Amino acid sequence: MTNPLAGNWNYPTQIRFGAGRISDLVDACKSLSMINPLFVTDKSLAKRPMIPDAMKICSSANLGVGLFSDIKPNPSGENVEQGVTAFKKGKHDGIIAMGGGSSLDAGKAIALMVGQNRSIWDFEDVGDNWARVDVTGIAPVIAIPTTAGTGSEVGRASVIHDVDAVLKKIIFHPTMMPEIVIADPELTIGLSPNMTAATGMDALSHNLEALCAPGFHPMADGIAMEAIRLIKENLPLAIEDGTNLDARSNMLVTSMMGATAFQKGLGGMHALAHPLGAVYDAHHGLLNAILMPYVLEHNRNVIEATLTRLANHLGLSSPSSQAVIDWVLQLRKEIDIPHQLSEIGIEKSSINEIATMAVQDPSNGGNPIPMDIAQYQSILEKAI
Repeated sequence: MTNPLAGNWNYPTQIRFGAGRISDLVDACKSLSMINPLFVTDKSLAKRPMIPDAMKICSSANLGVGLFSDIKPNPSGENVEQGVTAFKKGKHDGIIAMGGGSSLDAGKAIALMVGQNRSIWDFEDVGDNWARVDVTGIAPVIAIPTTAGTGSEVGRASVIHDVDAVLKKIIFHPTMMPEIVIADPELTIGLSPNMTAATGMDALSHNLEALCAPGFHPMADGIAMEAIRLIKENLPLAIEDGTNLDARSNMLVTSMMGATAFQKGLGGMHALAHPLGAVYDAHHGLLNAILMPYVLEHNRNVIEATLTRLANHLGLSSPSSQAVIDWVLQLRKEIDIPHQLSEIGIEKSSINEIATMAVQDPSNGGNPIPMDIAQYQSILEKAI
């Protein structure tokens, strides 16, 4: 019988989805005329069998391969510069970005920067900075996610840490989106329960914020709402039994759905998570998971109708915004997400700094309620 959780589609880029699809890697390389790709991943993943196994798939087909794995959990501009150096030194002709959001973001940024003569910060997603890019210099990218959270494999941007400015900056260009995604849920099986929870909640935050963002975008709303239903049904299962391929497959789909839907916008969760990640070097998905109910509560007066529709779609009793918030709180409890930021070392002394940075973050503009420093201070007070 054909596995219903497998297939190919093109939205928003070419997706090759299903268990065992890593076997498509050589064909994907050849279709992009890659004969000497550079694998980009993180140090931890580079030590696991899946990376050398994937490299062997390429080398067995007489493709040259290289490896760059000097990437921090919050990838920095320096990491990107080092990756560009490795790309040029090895005379590579494409990037295979394999790993979680950090690896995918770094890989896309390296592919962008190998053909540019400007600083990476000149391409921050502000105004029309993207128009400065020399498109002819961008290297092709194959993205292979090994977590189900960021959806960076279908995104047109990378979040890169500007260490000197102590800021996470969004580097954007429309052609940064990988040409091919190989989404193989078998590659996510080794993910720990804690990381499965944090990345899964990141996917939830993307879909929730996209759904609640102001503006008219029925396609994004529909994608986000269905993704949240899939998360409700599958995230606990993926944590309970990490080998459950159906649950892992569905979570991998929701991650891509979230990154597609948030073209509509994000909001206060991300506006706070970005500076918190930059200052405390904390896991992005975990930050969004902790912040989620506090931001929903702050916005609830203007998203009541949206969350009531969502509650109906999720089959929650007494559909309302409160029903959705109660479900989020119960889900977090069930999968061992901390209730407060103080539990991961974030202190009240940083509230003013983080609130000021949140107002300046690009995600702030997508919050359902226009936010100022005082409002972010209030949310942080409660969340810490």
